[in-house]
Amino acid sequence: MQAGSAGPGLTVVGNLAVARVDGRPPSPGGCPSFAALALASLGQRGAILTQRAATDAVLFSGTPEVPGVTTTILDAHTTSGFELVYSGEARTMTVTAVGDSWTPASVAQLRTPWVHAAPLLRGEFPLETLTAMRLAGHRLCFDGQGLVRAPVIGPMRVDRHYDPRLLAQLEVLKLADDEAEIIAGGEFTQAHAEALGVPEILVTFGSKGADLYLNGECLHVEPGHRIDGVHTTGSGDMFAVAYASARAGGREPQAAAQAACELVADVLSRRRAGEPI
Repeated sequence: MQAGSAGPGLTVVGNLAVARVDGRPPSPGGCPSFAALALASLGQRGAILTQRAATDAVLFSGTPEVPGVTTTILDAHTTSGFELVYSGEARTMTVTAVGDSWTPASVAQLRTPWVHAAPLLRGEFPLETLTAMRLAGHRLCFDGQGLVRAPVIGPMRVDRHYDPRLLAQLEVLKLADDEAEIIAGGEFTQAHAEALGVPEILVTFGSKGADLYLNGECLHVEPGHRIDGVHTTGSGDMFAVAYASARAGGREPQAAAQAACELVADVLSRRRAGEPI
């Protein structure tokens, strides 16, 4: 079956993680933990393909069912793990466990035209896996933390020692502002975006919005209201999923980026108010 046979939609592929935020009890982390919310909020159907160790199944058993979103959970040897400590929007991260990588065989079941690959650390999506997805006809969105985060237990280590051949497989690259600076070796500019060669590049700035590098231009988008005073765990994941799902639903890049900004602001507003999300 070819990538487009299931019609419009997005599949989010990535590891689940055991997250400990500001000393609180373990909670579900990783992009798949936030993807269903983003898909449902935009009214887009899609799928989630994820993995975790069977011993951690209980932690992820409470994931709500969302109409139009199917979730497939594979057993892995190791569940990714992180400790996060926030000071405003700044955070300190520690890697407590390195999760399994994805193989071409493990992604062979993908059916949607668009795929968001959501690595937590470098190496989770090797070149052969991204290449297999692209050759199967998928349009790939990729989280840039999978370029700069070293897969080493201990305080988070970042560098730009990634395989540049990965970029040729991508349609969209999403970078947090600090990740963009690591890749650029300083301020990220239009020249850096053009050198990477990815058609659509997004650099996010937390509650301040995002820059979209497209067709030789840099376009800034931001939400209608800024949300402060709340931890932002998962906001980058929700932004990327919202953007990719909007693109899969037919929106143009700038409109998709604006929709992603508004979604994240809405979720953070509800989180600050203590509302269920």
